[in-house]
Amino acid sequence: MPTETGSKVSHDTTADTSALEAEVRSTIAKGGDVKRAVQHLTLQKLSEKTHDLESLKGVMTAVIQGAGEGAEQQLKQTSSQTQASLAQITDAVAGLDAALAQLAEASKLAIEEAAGRAQKFSNEELARARTELESLEDLFLDTLKVSASAAKGAAADTLHDLLAHAKRNGTAVGIQLKGTLAVIAHQMTLVGHTQFQEGLHFTQATADLMRKIASGVLAGIAERVKPDDRSKKNADKSNTHS
Repeated sequence: MPTETGSKVSHDTTADTSALEAEVRSTIAKGGDVKRAVQHLTLQKLSEKTHDLESLKGVMTAVIQGAGEGAEQQLKQTSSQTQASLAQITDAVAGLDAALAQLAEASKLAIEEAAGRAQKFSNEELARARTELESLEDLFLDTLKVSASAAKGAAADTLHDLLAHAKRNGTAVGIQLKGTLAVIAHQMTLVGHTQFQEGLHFTQATADLMRKIASGVLAGIAERVKPDDRSKKNADKSNTHS
């Protein structure tokens, strides 16, 4: 790939994530249902194109930094609503987690829909997808860790607390990935016995489903992914055994 093209892609990606970061900051300033708003913003960004791990990291970083900076701005303006401002960071991270879980579920659904039409993706594509998806939760946690280290004051404390909670109780994306990776593994055992259809691309099929999710066509997926409920259940189990 020519250097000029690579530079343009890098510049465009930075511009895209900067816009997302600004939108998240604005969402924090407006208040309301921050989790749902951030989840929708993230879904829109994820549905714009196919993503590799590097671009996904950019999306995650933009959301977390935007939430932290938005909360910090509010804290500077008023100290009487500290807990409310910090709670918005929690809600924003939960929205990001939910959107990543929807990405994982879209990958699973892409395989199931293809199988329903007696079509299959190539083993090479499935292996590549499995490798990237296996890294998705760790990438989320690593990005949260880096963002927490870069933040300041109460916002940094909140992000560190969220990281500890996620490591202890799990994430929505981690829960969803278990089912998705199981489906991919099963599908890969079948691909070796049947010929896949030329022109059927896994990443494109997943991106198409993400666009449908973001537009509300597949609203059912959004309803099935509820990280708060799952986290509470895990927390309750931890409290029971402690």
